[in-house]
Amino acid sequence: MTMSDPIADMLTRIRNANTAKHDTVDIPASKMKIAIADILLKEGYIKKFEIEEVENFKTIHITLKYGKDKNVKIITGLKRISKPGLRVYANTENMPKVLGGLGVAIISTNKGVVTDREARDANVGGEVLAFIW
Repeated sequence: MTMSDPIADMLTRIRNANTAKHDTVDIPASKMKIAIADILLKEGYIKKFEIEEVENFKTIHITLKYGKDKNVKIITGLKRISKPGLRVYANTENMPKVLGGLGVAIISTNKGVVTDREARDANVGGEVLAFIW
């Protein structure tokens, strides 16, 4: 069965693993998902991620991050914004701020997949993929 929204699937897997207090989560890899995982790593929401290849099938192995004990979650929320049925775009003037700047908006631009702060600094707009806080 083909998947209509692989980015939403990735975010749901991370959200479910975080809620169940798992240490790791495996996600089928693509260039877009690797770019999103890289942003999550740079922003401090995950510990690390590795790309594993088994028989020409790539998988992203994400290690989740928690506080001192597993009851303190670093990722409080993940939300998919632009969906296949309703794409959401923003220019530099309308770039969204998540929780007044405390969260991160992931934007797909012509400069690559970047955060909302990087998009404002580069003065580019694009498709608003997801919010994370």
